[in-house]
Amino acid sequence: MRIIRAKDYQDMSRKAANIISAQVIGKPDSVLGLATGETPVGAYRKLIEWYEKGDLDFSRVTTVNLDEYKGLDKWNKQSYHYFMNENFFKHVNLLPERCHLPDGTEENAEKACRAYEALLRALGPIDLQLLGLGHNGHIGFNEPSDRFELDTHCVSLSESTISANRRFFAPDEEVPAQAYTMGIRSIMQAKKVLVAVSGKEKAAMVRTAFFGPVTPKVPASVLQIHSDAVVVADEEALWKVRDML
Repeated sequence: MRIIRAKDYQDMSRKAANIISAQVIGKPDSVLGLATGETPVGAYRKLIEWYEKGDLDFSRVTTVNLDEYKGLDKWNKQSYHYFMNENFFKHVNLLPERCHLPDGTEENAEKACRAYEALLRALGPIDLQLLGLGHNGHIGFNEPSDRFELDTHCVSLSESTISANRRFFAPDEEVPAQAYTMGIRSIMQAKKVLVAVSGKEKAAMVRTAFFGPVTPKVPASVLQIHSDAVVVADEEALWKVRDML
């Protein structure tokens, strides 16, 4: 695992976007694994900026997102499909038919997970998987558990994850308690994994996940054994591991 230090959120976003853009330029038909949440938004903005300058072409890129809330359709403003469209997809020349997320409207969890798993296998290994780091160590919606969930699955979100996500919902809106998420196997089979981390509230988990034991109780810890994992983190996120770098 390689750790790249950034000064702040903007610097972290630029460094993460540089890695993604290098992947797209080097392999125009890349399969990109994408993430939602506040952390990657800055990187998406940089990619949009470079696309608008004519430096990037996404027309042959395929994307697969990590997860989607169960019960939300893609027009719901809280769905991850809507998030991706607003923050990235509609601003670049990605083809809509090449942008994939789990189907949150499929009530049959087994069917939804089986379909997404089949898609991931058909596309082959992801070339670059972008990840954030959850407060409890989750990646995608792979929550702390007694074992690593290998394949796409329906997960009941932990109270800490629901609480962390509540800020994205209006006060009268209920945060979904379940989601479909890519499993650890697909994440670990990605040729390159890029983890973007920002903020002092993530510092303790950076130390636990990337410098502690590998355990399903801290899902992100499994990235320590990936053959090409890169963490781009700002100074606030790294302050508890400065003496280890």
